[in-house]
Amino acid sequence: MPNVTRADVAQAVRNPLAYIAERWTPSPRILQRAILASLVMNVVIVVTGGAVRLSGSGLGCPTWPKCTDDSLTATAEMGFHGVIEFGNRMLAYVLCAAVGWAIIAARSTKPHRRGVTRLGWLQFWLVMANAVLGGIVVLVGLNPYTVASHFLLSTTLITVATVMWQRAREGDGAPRPLVGKSVRQLVWFLTVAAGLLVAVGTVVTGAGPHAGDSSEVHRIPLNWEDVSKLHAVLAWVVVSLTFALWFVLKAVDAPPGPLRRTRDLFLILLAQGVIGYVQYFTDLPEVLVGAHMLGSCLVWIAIVRVVLALRERPELELSVPAQGEAQLTSAR
Repeated sequence: MPNVTRADVAQAVRNPLAYIAERWTPSPRILQRAILASLVMNVVIVVTGGAVRLSGSGLGCPTWPKCTDDSLTATAEMGFHGVIEFGNRMLAYVLCAAVGWAIIAARSTKPHRRGVTRLGWLQFWLVMANAVLGGIVVLVGLNPYTVASHFLLSTTLITVATVMWQRAREGDGAPRPLVGKSVRQLVWFLTVAAGLLVAVGTVVTGAGPHAGDSSEVHRIPLNWEDVSKLHAVLAWVVVSLTFALWFVLKAVDAPPGPLRRTRDLFLILLAQGVIGYVQYFTDLPEVLVGAHMLGSCLVWIAIVRVVLALRERPELELSVPAQGEAQLTSAR
């Protein structure tokens, strides 16, 4: 058993991350798995949040931060809906644990990778902000505008987690572009179109029939079928831009990384399109709506990975003095 002194205990209390970092160095694989776990949990909590709405359990716990005015947890009288809503709230703690593990692993890496660690802390504060926003969603009775904001903030979280995952798999050197300026501009057009696609998707949700609760819940005063058609048009724009990007990358003989990421995005978009059309023509069955929410997360992750594949970051080169220079310094 290691000899733990009073000074060690004081240091651990004062700065636990530094204390752990002095005694543990994770391998690159452990760091990547820790960050991947946070990314997966970010997607899981979006899908389970959708399950809360699709099962009509949005107000299963009618208040926040407690489940009821008198109980922190769901009670037997609240039934199935209370269990679903409270279970989703508990997953927020699992997400916090995953993000915390990612932060600890990034902080303990030798040499310390400050950029990766900062992305972990950004995830943490976004999780806290989204938890508060989720509470506001409950307190305002599932107002569709707050529900949409909740989903968009989750998408921001997924973006940060994806960037952090990529950063853990590359060096800390200055980024070097792998494609020309015109290709990068095309990708940014694609990214903006995909962002509009996701945003309009939240409007479809807010105007559509799945309100998230068995009682009457305010909906966005738009014809959801018209908004769905706009959503479909944007989806075709994104698919077309993705195909154009793949064609351009082939034409300019781009490196395999951007080509693979573009191919992955195209395949995910096709699968998401099939789910979208099937759910539209089958009156929005809950299972397919949930699958479409999962697909939305995967599409956005693929978009971010395409953007990140356009450059490479080599290992940071440390300046080492030449042998003669070192001897001269020693002589002084």
